[in-house]
Parts: sequence; structure tokens; C-alpha cells
Amino acid sequence: MLTFLGFAMIATFLVLIMLKKMSPIAALVLIPALFCVFAGKGAHLGDYVIDGVGKLAPTAAMLMFAIVYFGVMIDVGLFDPIVRGILRFCKADPMRVVVGTAVLAAIVSLDGDGSTTFMITVSAMYPLYKRLGLSLVVMTGVAATANGVMNTLPWGGPTARAATALKLDAADIFVPMIPALAVGLLFVFVLAYVLGVKERRRVGTLVLPRQVEREAVEDELVPAAPGASGASASAEGATDSAASAAASATGSAPASASASASASASASAPLGSGDIPAPEDGFQGLDPHRPTLRPRLYWFNAGLTVALLTAMIMELLPIPVLFLLGAALALTVNFPHMPDQKARIAAHADNVLNVAGMVFAAAVFTGVLTGTGMVKHMADWLVGAIPEGMGPHMALVTGLLSLPLTYFMSNDGFYFGVLPVLAEAGAAHGVSSLEIARASLVGQALHMSSPLVPAVYVLVGMAKVEFGDHTRFTVKWAALTSLVVLAAGMLFGII
Repeated sequence: MLTFLGFAMIATFLVLIMLKKMSPIAALVLIPALFCVFAGKGAHLGDYVIDGVGKLAPTAAMLMFAIVYFGVMIDVGLFDPIVRGILRFCKADPMRVVVGTAVLAAIVSLDGDGSTTFMITVSAMYPLYKRLGLSLVVMTGVAATANGVMNTLPWGGPTARAATALKLDAADIFVPMIPALAVGLLFVFVLAYVLGVKERRRVGTLVLPRQVEREAVEDELVPAAPGASGASASAEGATDSAASAAASATGSAPASASASASASASASAPLGSGDIPAPEDGFQGLDPHRPTLRPRLYWFNAGLTVALLTAMIMELLPIPVLFLLGAALALTVNFPHMPDQKARIAAHADNVLNVAGMVFAAAVFTGVLTGTGMVKHMADWLVGAIPEGMGPHMALVTGLLSLPLTYFMSNDGFYFGVLPVLAEAGAAHGVSSLEIARASLVGQALHMSSPLVPAVYVLVGMAKVEFGDHTRFTVKWAALTSLVVLAAGMLFGII
């Protein structure tokens, strides 16, 4: 009974949010509460929720202060050179922008923390996607999948959990998996290239004025119809009438047009091949004159960020404490006056409230799943459903099961609850625990888009993307990436 209710609760949640019948916060709270009553354990709902909130409270605190910290770093201009560097590389080409998103997410993921990766990646890439009119779910999907592959680093969490649960050395698990994970990451880059080409066909290519390329300042982007040469689309030397003609061809107003003309052009032209929406009024993605910039404190802020990430990797202090201290120090040094500090906190309050609220709502979901015993019954049912003849292939079975189980369960639940059972079943058929442990890592590309992962709410919240839209777009590509890692592992004889 609990097995059926567990699967039904998860299915109901996913269907409702993907169809946008409920908001994620409401679904995370109301659906588990309802199914807790169905399970006959409504009297214990309070205990389950408090237990879940207690376990996720440190994560919520970390996210709250991390958002404030990185928000301040964005305000003061720490990431402006990164964005300008990516802009020069991308040349306003949608394909390069999407590939750049995958590369940036993979590089930043080396710190082992998904929330930090998503905050930095979205901060750097969001202005480009908005100015070029690219799909934001492409950005969130590529970033989440790249981070999922990199999440298998020994200090990222899953590898350490697998090593602890099976009493193995983390290096013995991870190092042999590097070729398979490299193939998975290469697949993500290829996927980003394909999605980028599709975006290029949909919106066309924008060309930067030469002055912007020289100064690397994203002041204006000049639209060019698909297939038009860079020279003909360049703003330098072009007359106003030519710019107007180009704008008419692309559905976007020229840079010199009034705000009303821009709005009219973007409203009248349907988004299709070659149609580029005008930038939103007041958009300040890389405004070089914004009053919050602190150029004299650039190296202090850069050093503080490096020190913070280093301390996090070395585990000198708990991550929530590090970000709490970092946010307080960043605010005090960059904005010494109280009104300015309050203004910065208020500017990021929307993101903080959305993410923290989502995490605490997820605590209800995980609390009910764990407290009622649904997770345990679901795992036992899946393990028991494995045919006896599949015993010698338990590594493959573990890899396949890691996709749905790490998506519908927390990493703690899977690695400490299910993995030991799978390892015992494999040992009975001569399959080593090392192979089982390595196979258990392949589902991480999909896991990073799970509704039970707090970091994903940072990603969709900062990117202003509906969670249901992100899920609908990302799940298929993330699952395919996991299967590529599994296939590579078997081909190389690792699994």
C-alpha cells in the first residue's frame, strides 16, 4: 500500500507542476500532506514536517546567505569581466552562447557545490540570453546537466556517500570512472552545440558593433537577419535607414529607436526564425554605469570570493556559516552605510524568499516520504522486482535504477538506504562492490534536476524559469546523458 501511495504521490506532484496546475511550493506542501492522510498517518504529519525542516534548515540558511553574497558580487561588478569575456568569445552567436553555458557550468562545478555553480553561471549568462532572445530553459537545462556530470567529483557528495555506505575508498570509485564521466561531459557539450544551433535557427544571429567588441561593453546589440554578413549588419557606418530596415527584417527596433518603437516592434512581430525581441525596458544586465559598482574594491571582492570557495572545498567551516560570514563582510565593506545595505538586501529579497520557501516546502515532501516509510517500501519493491537471472548483471541494474531512484529520492536515501541492498545482491552473484558503487554514480546528471534538490530552485529562480518548464525540457536530455555515461562505463569495462 505504501509503495503504491509513494509512486502515486510523486506522479501526482510531477504531473501537476508540469501542467502548471499548481505552483511548486503549493504542490510540495499540499500533495504530501494529502497522501499522508491517505496513508492513515495524518496524526504524525507535524512530526514528519518538523523532522524534514530540521534536516533541510542548514541548506536553506546556506542558500539564503549565498544568494545575498553572490547578489552583492553581481551588484559591485565582480562578474562583469567574465560576462564581457564570454561575450567576446560568443560573438553574439546563440550556438556559442549555449556551448559557453555548458563550459562555464562545468568549470565552476569544480567547487563541488551545485548552488554556487548555478548562481555564478546564471549571473554570467542571463544577460546574454535576455539580450539575444534565447530560451532560458536551454540555459537551465544545459547548466543542470553539466553540473550533474561534475557532481560526481569526490568532494561533490555522491562519491563520498557511496564510499561511506559500502566502506570503500572514494578514489577507487572515482578515478576509474573518469573516462566514462569525460564521455558524459563531452556529450553535454555536443548537446549544447545542437541546442545552440537550433536557437541560432530560431532567432538568427546578432552582431556586435566593432566599438563594443573593442571595449567589451554590452551597451548595444545590433540585429542581423539570418544569413546576413557581419559587415552588412554592423552598426559602424550604417545609416539610420539601413538600421531601420534591418530591424524590420528581424522584428526588433534599432538601437536608436525610441522605447515605444521597440515595444511596438517586439509586440507586432511573432517570434520565429530571425525574430529577435527587443531588450526589456530598464534591463541592467551589464550596465557599466550602475551606481552599485565598486571598481576600487574589485580585487578585495575577488579575493574574498576565492577565499570563500577555498574554505568551502577544504571544509574549514560549515558552508552555511561561511556564506553567512561572507555575506556580512561583503555588505559591510562594499556598502558601509546602513541605507545602502538595506537596499541591497531588499533588492535580492525576492530570490531569497522564493528559494528559501521552496526548500522548506520540499522539507514537507521529503519528510512525508521518509517518515511514512514510503521511500523504504518503494526501494524494497524495486529491488525485489529484479529478476533472478539479472544477478550477474547487478552493476548494470544499479546504473539503470540510479536514474529514477536518485531523481525521486535524496542522495542520502539512495546511497545509504538502497545501495547497500544492491551491493549485497551483487555480491551474491560475484559482482564487486566497487562496480556497484561506480554504477550508482551514473544517475547524477538526472538527479540535479530533481524536485528534491534545493540547488535546482536556485537555478530556476535566478533564471526566472518555471520549474515545470525546466523539468519538461531537461529530464529527457539529462536521462540520455546518464545513459551515455553508463554505456561508456560498460564499454570501457569500468562497470
